[in-house]
Amino acid sequence: MCFRFASLGSGSRGNATLVEAGATRVLVDCGYPMREFVARCERLGFDPTSLSAILVTHEHGDHMRGVGAVSRRFGIPVWMTHGTWRAADFGSINSLNLFAAHAGVFGIGDLAVTPVPVPHDAREPTQFVFDHRGARLGLLTDLGSITPRVVQAFDGVDALLLECNHDSDMLERGPYPPSLQARVGGRFGHLNNAQAAAFLRSIDHTRLRHLVAAHLSEKNNSPELARRALLGVSECLRDCLSLLMQDEISDWFAIAT
Repeated sequence: MCFRFASLGSGSRGNATLVEAGATRVLVDCGYPMREFVARCERLGFDPTSLSAILVTHEHGDHMRGVGAVSRRFGIPVWMTHGTWRAADFGSINSLNLFAAHAGVFGIGDLAVTPVPVPHDAREPTQFVFDHRGARLGLLTDLGSITPRVVQAFDGVDALLLECNHDSDMLERGPYPPSLQARVGGRFGHLNNAQAAAFLRSIDHTRLRHLVAAHLSEKNNSPELARRALLGVSECLRDCLSLLMQDEISDWFAIAT
């Protein structure tokens, strides 16, 4: 059965990831207005009416801007933590499902979903690990530091979408004011390239079939710096490494089950 994922865009101006397993299709975050979301789906050849659920990682606009509108237009159930729901105005939601960040695994159709609490400057942020027929996909962005719980949850995944937000030197020399530099580079901000590489070293990455670098800053990072940091972990990752861009829709990444 098919198990695959694709990005409709990744970065500070909007994020949306599709995950498909068997007859189940879920959208993780929707940081785009309705018209932009539909246009990006069309470019991928994806029918948004086929979605089974929307999962929301946290309440920042680049992750939730279009969630309410997409849910209402297409009648899609939404899943998020209690804290995320309380922290932003999503409007009316079709079939709202609230969970605690530490609640453990829940099912959506053919997917087993494990929420993973992460350190980020949001109310109750989570990232996710998806399991289908024994294959595991991890989505890990929007966290400023790595916890033992994160290492445990993502250890041995078969595919990983991993934040490489910034290069520390570029952030320090870049256009952001000191307060924003401190926020982005702090322990509740975003992973830099070196942190992403250190995280890879801390988990069993030998099963990876896809390593997808995500949420690259357009002002404080470069694809080459992110690529160099990740390949510094192991040259064996070269064949499975891809990088996401803000204005590009990715191809589908298939995961063998």
